[in-house]
Amino acid sequence: MLMNRMHTGEAEIDDDLVRRLVSAQFPRWAGLAVSRVDSSGTENAMFRLGDELVARLPRLERGAAEIGHEQRWLRWLAPRLPVAVPEVLGEGRPGEGFEWDWSVLRWLPGDNPDFGDAQVARDLGGFVKALRGLDISGAPEISRGRPLRTRDAPTREAIAQLGGDPAYVAAWEKALAAPAWAGEPVWLHADLSPGNVLVDGGGLSAVLDFAGVGTGDPAVDVIPAWNTFAAAERAVFREAAEVDDATWERGRGRALSIALIQLPYYRETNPVLAANARRTIEAVLSGS
Repeated sequence: MLMNRMHTGEAEIDDDLVRRLVSAQFPRWAGLAVSRVDSSGTENAMFRLGDELVARLPRLERGAAEIGHEQRWLRWLAPRLPVAVPEVLGEGRPGEGFEWDWSVLRWLPGDNPDFGDAQVARDLGGFVKALRGLDISGAPEISRGRPLRTRDAPTREAIAQLGGDPAYVAAWEKALAAPAWAGEPVWLHADLSPGNVLVDGGGLSAVLDFAGVGTGDPAVDVIPAWNTFAAAERAVFREAAEVDDATWERGRGRALSIALIQLPYYRETNPVLAANARRTIEAVLSGS
């Protein structure tokens, strides 16, 4: 079955393509059952390979450019982080009509978090703090880690697409007024959304999708406060992550910007992501 399309220029990816790629490049796994993972992810398609593996294939050329980056840095980060992250077991190459590199990873069990889970908020805050504290020597700077103001034009365009609500404008301009990050860049996951967080056994069990990992403004990894947690858990996350006032306000603005841009783009093609964008906007406007 062909996956749902969300973008112009997406590759055609289905179970049969994955079977052919695996058979040609990783014959030891050729007999494993292949089934598409139902996911709200936007950059990569995921397919289970038996019970223990998952194939991760980029949907778009921009995602393909991040595959090797993710493979490299996952290996470096994994032993230095307090929770499980994907383990790279196979580095796939173009073939069978598919143009880009891809990965085979170990399957990590778990569910995405509920919004009212204080333990997960505490654990994820601890993960953010641990990642932020790693040595940045040789680490790549990433576009998502740039100053908040670099998002001004696309954010205002999204506000206009959504009807120009003055409350959106006011919240965005308040975030822009927060002091910019003046310290050294820090390690960032850069895409901490509910779909990239797994819970198993009552707490955080894994963090997924390191395609955008790199260094920049620590506010980037504060966005779970609004896109993943309710108000009470928001405070728990902030305490565990040790976030100062200025970084908190920039994080609020970044969460708002991402949600405002996602909503008109994915409103028809990705209802799960669109619903989370609406919830995130409401959480930011609540002021907590």
